[in-house]
Amino acid sequence: MLAAFVLFLLMAMPVGYSLVISGWAALSVLGPMPSSMAIMKIFQPTQSFPLLAIPFFILSGSLMMSGKLGQKLVGLASMLVGKYHGGLGQVSVVGSTVFGGVSGSSVAEASALGSMLIPWQKREGYPGAFGAAVTSASSVIAGLMPPSIPLILFATVSNSSIASLFVAAVIPALMLSAGMMLACYIVGKRRGFPRLKLKHARAEMVNTLFTALPALLMPIFIVVLLRAGIATPTEVSIIAVAYALMVSGIIYRDLTGERVMAALVNTVITTGIVMLIIAAANIIAYILTSGGVPQAVAQWAVEYLKHPLLIILAINLLLLLIGMFLDLPAAILLLGPTLVSIANAIGLDLVQLGIMMCVNLSIGLFTPPIGTTLFVSAAIARERIGAVVKELLPFYLVALIVLLLVSYVPALIIY
Repeated sequence: MLAAFVLFLLMAMPVGYSLVISGWAALSVLGPMPSSMAIMKIFQPTQSFPLLAIPFFILSGSLMMSGKLGQKLVGLASMLVGKYHGGLGQVSVVGSTVFGGVSGSSVAEASALGSMLIPWQKREGYPGAFGAAVTSASSVIAGLMPPSIPLILFATVSNSSIASLFVAAVIPALMLSAGMMLACYIVGKRRGFPRLKLKHARAEMVNTLFTALPALLMPIFIVVLLRAGIATPTEVSIIAVAYALMVSGIIYRDLTGERVMAALVNTVITTGIVMLIIAAANIIAYILTSGGVPQAVAQWAVEYLKHPLLIILAINLLLLLIGMFLDLPAAILLLGPTLVSIANAIGLDLVQLGIMMCVNLSIGLFTPPIGTTLFVSAAIARERIGAVVKELLPFYLVALIVLLLVSYVPALIIY
């Protein structure tokens, strides 16, 4: 099964199809299984009620990101940090942090922000490769900020609380944001990047802040509703859509039929990709669990690595390697059951494991050879991947420091 899966990936077959075919082949070799049962294994996970939160959160993000909101957020970020060294890079990081609380998708964020900020940075005299590097690295903050799609997927795999995962992810996301802003400042100062000379009246800054406030409040709104037990994650996702419609239609007054239709089409496409991977991964999970693979791996780790700190280190090294080749949702769904068994064996909190996985696998999104946000940002900037990777070195360092902190300092995971 593993050999077939790797072969299909090397042939550039989409991950979902690779999982289905390799899983089906393994079932036919391991023992006779009726086709109807195999189809049920594919169909079964799509009927999970909590997974309804995914399309609604995607829709709410698409509605809010496609209008005037993006321009308001970029304007606010430039007012706050644009005048400092590496200011336009810091604008990207601040924008990604706020957009992360709206979209929940790193790839959508890299595309939306990159198309606005990378050309602006190049016009102001920033190297295109640096602009692509900042965008590809900072966009992964969306994988942690509520409403995070990867955290929802981990919750379904591990039976963890989505609310607890959302609350626990806020501090690591802000740590990533602060670290990347510091990296932009240091690089900008050392290399003499131009600084924005913006003179804004206090009234203008207050007005911009007030205009962007609905987007800034959205992640807080989501966390409060979940943490207070007012609504389930699925109910909150539907409320978020209503909130996005109200903000776009009443406050910004830029809601059109074309925007709604475009948001719906984007939601259907994105949800289809995610659900295909979820459905296909269930066959692999069935094969692995029926063969006792997660329990066997957990037992091996406890017997041979013994110390929990070494086991956590081994988990992180494995995830860093896998994240270079597999997209984040697929990696969570495939490795989740095995790593949950290991975490239970060593007493590692599942919420901490979920944050570790998301931070770790997010690094893979801007790491070659198959880094999604890396390729999106490089394409927008029209820069070579090698040049962008060179500019990414300080951001890799920041991400690895945050990964070590969330792995070995459980006090940071507050929920």
